[in-house]
Amino acid sequence: MTGKGQAMDKNKILVALSGGVDSSACAAMLRDQGYEVAGVVLRMSDAHDGAVADAQVSADQIGIPLHVWHMEEDFDREVAGYFARSYAAGRTPNPCVVCNPLVKFKGLMAAADAYGFPMVATGHYAGLRRDGDRVLLTAGENKARDQSYMLCRLTQKELGRLHFPLARLPKDEVRRIAEKAGLSCHDKPDSQEICFIPDGDYAGYIERRLGQTFPEGEYIAPDGSVCGHHRGIIHYTVGQRKKLGIALGKPVFIRRIDPAENRIYLAWGGDEYESQITVSDLSETFPGAFDAARTGEMRCSVKVRSRAAAAPCTVRMIGEGRVSVVFDAPERAPAAGQTAAFYDGDVVLGGGFID
Repeated sequence: MTGKGQAMDKNKILVALSGGVDSSACAAMLRDQGYEVAGVVLRMSDAHDGAVADAQVSADQIGIPLHVWHMEEDFDREVAGYFARSYAAGRTPNPCVVCNPLVKFKGLMAAADAYGFPMVATGHYAGLRRDGDRVLLTAGENKARDQSYMLCRLTQKELGRLHFPLARLPKDEVRRIAEKAGLSCHDKPDSQEICFIPDGDYAGYIERRLGQTFPEGEYIAPDGSVCGHHRGIIHYTVGQRKKLGIALGKPVFIRRIDPAENRIYLAWGGDEYESQITVSDLSETFPGAFDAARTGEMRCSVKVRSRAAAAPCTVRMIGEGRVSVVFDAPERAPAAGQTAAFYDGDVVLGGGFID
């Protein structure tokens, strides 16, 4: 599909621009490599107006056209609503992992079709490797900035049209490229917050979004007794150790959040390790990635958080899109709702959500 009846030109590439240094340097690099480059910025909520304005500045400085593609309805339904409902249910969602296949890359591919671009580039620190008729998603060579975990639910539909120019570059080199290109964003700090909650007040956002308040409830000590009161479950996540507001004589962490009882269950520090988990809604980056788990046991590794190391494990299919994961060595505080991303070496096999 080319959109507007145009034939696809292999020298044309559409770059996802946010006005940050990574996406802007990506566009400048491709322009200098001789591609016909255009930018696209996804407007996903009112909180993204700043990104739209910053993307326009970068596009003007690079000298490329910029398209604004609207994804507000999809984002509100698939990401913002999901995030609020998950927290209210005592789970720990990762909105970026959910957004990427359902909103962000869906929008990028639709925009590329509409404007006649065969390829889409982004500033992600991840790799792509062709293997016969499939494209493999791999961890970025810059391990400190590897973003393959966030992309683990992409499929061949997206991966076959993607280009990640920053895969092998350290961040300081990316900033030098942006500065050499005359981009004012070259020293812009990295964003740390969730894009649609720029003030970082998750609890306030969730209460406004759901139109309800979350009252104080009981902390349950490791021995089963009531040991204090929490501020409302949306202020906490599984594995949390700090800012609990209680003192039991030695360190504790949150083991479980029960929204039905409005209780938060604690465990002693050191007891937060689990030997196995189940993962549901499993997605594959290429067909057959988990075939070995369907017929028996499969050896691979898994990340249970974006910054966690990939942990060796054994995986077995226990239902449609659902697997049992047994760690070689116990993993610290895997949280319900968080993403589990599976790897075979540096190749991303896919990802699902921890039960």
